[in-house]
Amino acid sequence: MTARFLGAVGGALLAIIVAVPVTMAPQARGEIGYPTRPVTLIVPYGAGGVADVGMRILGEQLGNRLKQQFVVENRPGAAGIAAAQATATAAADGYTLLMTGNNTSIAAALFKSLPYNILTDFDSVSTAAFFDLLIVTRAGSPLHSVADLIKAAKANPGKLNIGTINPGSTQNLAAELFNSVAGIKTAIVPFRTSPDMAGAVMRGDVDVAFEFYAALSGLLADNKIVALASTGAKRTAYLPNVPTVIESGIKDYDVASWNGLSVRHGTPQPVIATLNAAMKAVIPMPDVQQKANRMGMAMEWSTPEDMTARAKADIARWSAVIDKAGIPRHE
Repeated sequence: MTARFLGAVGGALLAIIVAVPVTMAPQARGEIGYPTRPVTLIVPYGAGGVADVGMRILGEQLGNRLKQQFVVENRPGAAGIAAAQATATAAADGYTLLMTGNNTSIAAALFKSLPYNILTDFDSVSTAAFFDLLIVTRAGSPLHSVADLIKAAKANPGKLNIGTINPGSTQNLAAELFNSVAGIKTAIVPFRTSPDMAGAVMRGDVDVAFEFYAALSGLLADNKIVALASTGAKRTAYLPNVPTVIESGIKDYDVASWNGLSVRHGTPQPVIATLNAAMKAVIPMPDVQQKANRMGMAMEWSTPEDMTARAKADIARWSAVIDKAGIPRHE
């Protein structure tokens, strides 16, 4: 009896042990199988712009890698607030992604309050693209370098004009930071659009301007404007002969706009890990890099932790620039 009893107990235990992996298997398959349906990638800009094109390049390759469609949804306007709100109220399941980056860091610094917190209501996945600015002037300008610009500005405080687009834009804040780091005083003139600003540069209405390559590539190719410097830490792949501001003698000046992907806070870590691994695999692809370079982008992967650290640092940096420049914060 005792042997039969122990045998029965052992058989029952064996059945339980065998059954455990069976009950856990659907959950494991669900995590590994993400995504099982199309993923929406919300971009806070209109279709056709450089950020939108970059996200479409990335989304196509993520779709190929993960065997599901990544659908770009454009939600422009309101400093990206509408796009962020749409993601913040979506399910925390990884099927709604948000393009975040320098734009959301500036919004966090520029607005007194927002209906979300970019650092606590979202989780980072990875950086995607970096965009250096260019400091440009008209063809035939007496300014041939950043050193010339600084020399002229110091000789005539407040007389030189720097063109940018709207106050609070990356271009505008980059110009304010340049004044601060270079120890000069210039008149920063904001324009409504990039074409308006480019026209002012060519006419000589402003001495120099800060703008992204994508908005100026045609004018640069036609030699109607010339680049004095790029603003990133290293020379750009698309203008390798143009020195950086750092190479030009301003050691503390390193400005690059950037973007990446975020998800709503609470998204399962295996989903974030799957997306991050996919981005790590596709971003270095030659086709991705070549298409990005033509648009003035450098595609770069990061860990979620590095992306979050960059966002925090940018919020602090742009807050200080806004305070020093006296730019009014929005309600």
